[in-house]
Amino acid sequence: MKKALVYLAGFSALLLCGRVCAQQVSVTARVMVTGGNFKAKRDVKAGDVVLWLTPLDESIQPLPTSFSQQHPRLVQLNKSFQPHILVVPVGSVVEFPNHDPFFHNVFSLFDGKRFDLGLYEAGTTRDVRFDKVGISYIFCNIHPQMSAVILALGTPFYGISNGHGEVVIPGVPPGRYTLHIFYESALPETLKNLSREVSIMSNNATLGVLRLTADNVSEAHKNKYGRDYDTPTPAQNPAYDQP
Repeated sequence: MKKALVYLAGFSALLLCGRVCAQQVSVTARVMVTGGNFKAKRDVKAGDVVLWLTPLDESIQPLPTSFSQQHPRLVQLNKSFQPHILVVPVGSVVEFPNHDPFFHNVFSLFDGKRFDLGLYEAGTTRDVRFDKVGISYIFCNIHPQMSAVILALGTPFYGISNGHGEVVIPGVPPGRYTLHIFYESALPETLKNLSREVSIMSNNATLGVLRLTADNVSEAHKNKYGRDYDTPTPAQNPAYDQP
């Protein structure tokens, strides 16, 4: 009798999953960026725009496997963070391996998760748990040109635009959501004003064209002590850096 009940429960769960999976759709969008006065060292264009959907309907329960990333990593290589934009589920432990032949000091003391990993050498790694929803700006205390962004989200429904501004958010059940947008070269108030409620339907799963303004956001930042970066030569700090 117990085996029969277990079988029936498993079969019911399978049928429910089948119905939910059948209803899921891939939501698409197109990002267009304008802003003639935008000047930056990096060519951002319409790529690296993050869209995510927060369910407004309590009935929308994402499958546990729909937002899994086993080992999210932000690699330090060639005096840069790779990838530049990283999206993880809230609660994830992110690895920060140093693949450069010199020291790095990864920190984030401004928004989101605050941490300081200290100096660590080539071939080693440090870990950070991103235990709350938010946006973290990541820097290196030795190399001011290094920067990255980690978004810790509480929803699995997200997508990152490619170089053509195309975004795909897979596995979205039909329903009502709040649309959120992150674009590193836009002002926070601009992004806040773009947030809105959207309805996703099985026969209409597009967010259309989203127009963003690339504001002239300064990329300059202070070091972890709140001061301007020094400009040491290799002779002054031979262990920290190499040409």
